[in-house]
Parts: sequence; C-alpha cells; structure tokens
Amino acid sequence: MKTLAKALTVLGLAAATAMPAHAEDPMVVNVSRLSADVANTIAVNTIKACREKGIPVSVTVVDRNGIVQVQMRDTIAPPVSLSISQKKAYTSVMFNVKGSGLEGRAKGPLTSIGEGLAFMAGSTPITAGGKLYGAVGVSGAPDGMDDEACAIEGFKSVADDLEMM
Repeated sequence: MKTLAKALTVLGLAAATAMPAHAEDPMVVNVSRLSADVANTIAVNTIKACREKGIPVSVTVVDRNGIVQVQMRDTIAPPVSLSISQKKAYTSVMFNVKGSGLEGRAKGPLTSIGEGLAFMAGSTPITAGGKLYGAVGVSGAPDGMDDEACAIEGFKSVADDLEMM
C-alpha cells in the first residue's frame, strides 16, 4: 500500500512537471509613485519659476490617478487659480499630454460632461524612465503658456533624479 502511494505521488509530480508552464497574470501591480517630498519640491519650484517672472500663481501636483498630492497658492495669486490649477493637472495626467496640446479638444464633447477637465495650456505630465507619475497644473498668469513654462520648470527640478529611479 505504501509502495502504491509513493508510486502515485511520483507519477503525479512527474505529470505536473511535464505540463507546459504558462505565465499567470500577476496578482498585484507595482505602481511607482512620487513621494510627498518630491511632489512638494515640484510645487515650490513651480511657484519660484513664476515668481522670477513676477507672476503669482497657484500650483497643483496630482498623482497618476489625478488625486491631489500638493496644492499651493502664492501669496497674492487669485483664489480661483487654485481650482483651475487642479483641473489643468488632472486633465494633463488623464491624457498624458501638456495642456497646450489639448487646446484643440476644448470644443469637443468632453467639455460638456462635467468631469473637471480643463483643455488649456498650463500643465505638464510628470514622466520619467517610461513611467507616468502624475502632472503639474498652474494657473494665475495672464497667458496659459506662461503657466505651462512654470510647470515645466517645476518638473525639471526633479526630472534627472526621477530618471535614475
């Protein structure tokens, strides 16, 4: 009886190892995220970039899901600029493109569905090493391209370090 059990066990193991191996879908997904310190550095350096131009702005840094990580308003930036910067950042990360690249969609059907989208210049995705980390949105300058330039400068302040990750 013991011999039969051993034989069946050996046959079972042999059969299991003889079957072709199939890669299974992973049970978890590893997602790279910005730390709070890095998101804060981006926000601070974005405000500094606009201050150098004499422009008080608000900045929002969102994660890859569009959730706010950091939001700041320079001392005399218009209060409405906070919500606009958030919408710009959210839109940029959802489409993984700078806000200036989305302006053509402003007349499309997406603007009417009320999803907090802002198809205008003033944002940039945060990407490095082939990964999308989030986006930076800026509001307060008279021209969205000035907002976007500041967002890019804020991102550039950490871009090299992110590339090394």
